[in-house]
Amino acid sequence: MQIEILDTTLRDGEQTSGVSFAAQEKLSIARLLLEELKVDRIEIASARVSEGEFEAVKRVCEWARKRKHLDKVEILGFVDGGVSLDWIEQAGGKVINLLCKGSQKHCEQQLRKTADEHIADIRFIIGKAVEKGIDINLYLEDWSNGMLQSPEYVFHFLDSLKEEPVKRFMLPDTLGILNPYQTYDLCKTICTRYPALRFDFHAHNDYDLAVANVFSAAKAGVKGFHCTINGLGERAGNAPLSSILAVLHDQLNLRTRIDESKVNQVSRVVESYSGIRIPSNKPVIGEHVFTQCAGVHADGDSKNNLYFNDLLPERFGRTREYALGKTSGKANIRKNLEALGIELDEESMRKVTERIIALGDKKELVTQEDLPYIISDVLKHDDQDQPIRILNYSLSLAQGLRPVAVIKMEIHGTPYEATSIGDGQFDAFVKALRQIYKQLKRPFPMLTNYTVDIPPGGRTDALVQTVITWEHNGHAFKTRGLDADQTEAAIQATVKMLNQIERM
Repeated sequence: MQIEILDTTLRDGEQTSGVSFAAQEKLSIARLLLEELKVDRIEIASARVSEGEFEAVKRVCEWARKRKHLDKVEILGFVDGGVSLDWIEQAGGKVINLLCKGSQKHCEQQLRKTADEHIADIRFIIGKAVEKGIDINLYLEDWSNGMLQSPEYVFHFLDSLKEEPVKRFMLPDTLGILNPYQTYDLCKTICTRYPALRFDFHAHNDYDLAVANVFSAAKAGVKGFHCTINGLGERAGNAPLSSILAVLHDQLNLRTRIDESKVNQVSRVVESYSGIRIPSNKPVIGEHVFTQCAGVHADGDSKNNLYFNDLLPERFGRTREYALGKTSGKANIRKNLEALGIELDEESMRKVTERIIALGDKKELVTQEDLPYIISDVLKHDDQDQPIRILNYSLSLAQGLRPVAVIKMEIHGTPYEATSIGDGQFDAFVKALRQIYKQLKRPFPMLTNYTVDIPPGGRTDALVQTVITWEHNGHAFKTRGLDADQTEAAIQATVKMLNQIERM
């Protein structure tokens, strides 16, 4: 069975506290959703929000019209006598998702109208939409409470409008109150009673049950689901696209048009634009969810993939990793050494394992890129074995003046010096390095990400862990520095990077 996906990152997702997408960001995300991920439909805004929102919607609709996606672009509108319809028409939209009242309580207490009065207002909007050539879907806001507290109201609503030219009736668990058993029963009731109508289910995650409720709604026969990238949304958020894809595809053997291999890429873009970090343990897209920590798991993976499940990282454009820390065994370390092309005898493996466990006990992060340095240290290699060394450096910072770095370094025993200014001390240091590499006609890698981790507690002398991601010749890798001074930690990570590339 083919399942239809509506992504509402640009509308409901933007209701996340502190999230507001610029017009260009909305356009970029819309393109990624429709042309990279290939979602069926996107909901991009609420009508009448602001002039800035109008301009953003106009840009997205104009792009979608040129790319023949306009029928997939939807805008939330209101039962307001046609004002929202006019707004959508002027913005270039062709689909309105009309927000109606799906519970008797909302209808009578918020609108202060009877069900029949509300239905008459909706019919008026439907008629105007038809005149304007705008397709219409109906949201039954607070539908879950409506079904639990006033089911006859919901049935009367659907009975009254089922013959109208409405493409979809959308069933939101607006307050995120349902559990999977309730979701199944309520959706089954609706799907059985109205087999000719198309229904979408819109989950919220207040009880951390949004994905489970999508599972139940799909099992009950609903064929359309709403989601957001990274689970963005009001309060606890919406059902995340990445998780519902895995559940629909693997647990229910249902089909969608989504290109799974693009999920991680799009999630990272939205993370950047929204400023909301993805938890490292978030299923499918979290940084660590395809990382095995226990040594026994790595050992099992080497013996016919005993610890694999259907959530293979390659499906989502990712790779499996094996963490290095106090729970690591030789199997974990061997997996990382294989990736680096390094072989060790049993005695050396024992020593390296002991050192990694000791570092893990101190809660230090050990990365694959650290292994050559740990091995070198464990096997008593002298500092002289480092092909690239920083012999000396001076960093200056003065009010009203740009920072200056003076460095002296050694490459295979030959000293070099350079001086540079920068926008910060580390920036000046890197620019001085680039000067030397440019003189030597050597390529210098690109810094693609820079993160700083300071342990909690507020101590001014706390160790700062700096993790820098670099890209060199199409290969991305991370290096780490650890010091009480953030700039020194970054310099340590940079020197590790230079030596790692030298050994490549």
